[in-house]
Amino acid sequence: MLSDYITTVLGAGWVSLQLAFISLVLAVVIGLLGALCKRSEHRVLRYLLAIYTTFVRGVPDLVLMLLVFYSLPALLNQSFETLGWDYQVEFSPFAAGCATLGLIFGAYMTETFRGALQGIPHGQIEAAQAYGLGRIRTFHSIVLPQMIRLALPGFTNNWLVMVKATALVSLLGLQDIMFRARGAAEATGKPFTFYLIAGGFYLAITVLSLLALAWVGRRYSMGVRGLSR
Repeated sequence: MLSDYITTVLGAGWVSLQLAFISLVLAVVIGLLGALCKRSEHRVLRYLLAIYTTFVRGVPDLVLMLLVFYSLPALLNQSFETLGWDYQVEFSPFAAGCATLGLIFGAYMTETFRGALQGIPHGQIEAAQAYGLGRIRTFHSIVLPQMIRLALPGFTNNWLVMVKATALVSLLGLQDIMFRARGAAEATGKPFTFYLIAGGFYLAITVLSLLALAWVGRRYSMGVRGLSR
């Protein structure tokens, strides 16, 4: 009986991982675009990104999640009704969680990537252009490797915080590991056991992520270490 609950709780960890990885992809895309816009010469883009990052970093994650899941569909449905459109919008907990976490951590990734881009000497880009490299080739061969190395510490921190933030989506009804752990704890009267299992799951993801990202860091720092000797 107890083993069945444990299997169910651990099986729900796959939902949490899917949520985390999809949110990460969205956050990285938003972060890259946001970093480029913040370094743009267009003042309007810089102002819009400043408003976005300030708003997201100033409002609690749970409040934003509730706004996306409950308030946004209600606002859209009210607007459709006013326009006379027979259409209803309803977000699933998974979609709302991915969208909210992607937008939240996209703001943090924006600052992380912006700082990394600022750390790349502009003379290297000018030298690449002098050798006839196009923008795409310059970004891929010169900018991207250095940006990954410089952004990795901030990226690692953002990823680890995001993994833990996925637990908030269980409050929307998503049947992830926290949702299943809470249900098993209530059904068996053993909250310590199942919340400890859930905590161990997140800890395991943290340890594996640190090992993987440390390897990435060593890979992209080989040339730098070699030059410094």
